[in-house]
Amino acid sequence: MNWSGLESLISGVNKYSTAFGRIWLSMVFVFRVMVFVVAAQRVWGDENKDFVCNTRQPGCTTICYDHIFPISHIRLWALQLIFITCPSLMVMAHVKYREGKDAKYVELHHGSHLYANPGKKRGGLWWTYLLSLVFKAGFDVAFLYILYRIYDGYDLPKLSKCSLPPCPNTVDCFISRPTEKKIFMLFMVVSSAVCIFMCLCEMVYLIGKRISKLIRIRQENQRLLFAEQHELTNMAPPPVPVS
Repeated sequence: MNWSGLESLISGVNKYSTAFGRIWLSMVFVFRVMVFVVAAQRVWGDENKDFVCNTRQPGCTTICYDHIFPISHIRLWALQLIFITCPSLMVMAHVKYREGKDAKYVELHHGSHLYANPGKKRGGLWWTYLLSLVFKAGFDVAFLYILYRIYDGYDLPKLSKCSLPPCPNTVDCFISRPTEKKIFMLFMVVSSAVCIFMCLCEMVYLIGKRISKLIRIRQENQRLLFAEQHELTNMAPPPVPVS
């Protein structure tokens, strides 16, 4: 996979992100993509070749390997990284749509702009950005759950018992470097959990900022309404005394 191309594409989201979003993106590429490309692929590169069972029964080792590793960690993490980065493209697509719409508006109205800043998170773009955070956190949670269900709580035992046909009886199977693989798996799990936390923090920040802005607008409107009413009361003519 061309991760450098994906990185350059997603990095464009940085200028439309909050501080939490920039931290999330840095964590994804430094602690997940870089670890995945540089180290994890090499650690799991020999999982099939060096998987050994104490039997010579044809097909037994293959069936046991498929049972113990129903899906490769590497392919699952690659799929996870693709899923969690794709929602950021929603934000970029929405901004590009706004920029194109603004360019057409400028042509028709002789220099007048439709958006003062197409990348500012207002209106529909605010909802798109919030939805992208929900998708990113949701995908991470879903993949962590899948990994937990497949590997019994993120565990890689040094010895696995297998009695599936065509194995003649219960055989012992061993994976290569189980401790090292378990450490990398836990590292990726913790990185995913931290990214989920950052998405939740960003959601709280966005919603809190929006609520705070609405409260300020409401208070300002109430202040202006009160000032108008007070001004109208002062401008009213004094009552004429009755003789």
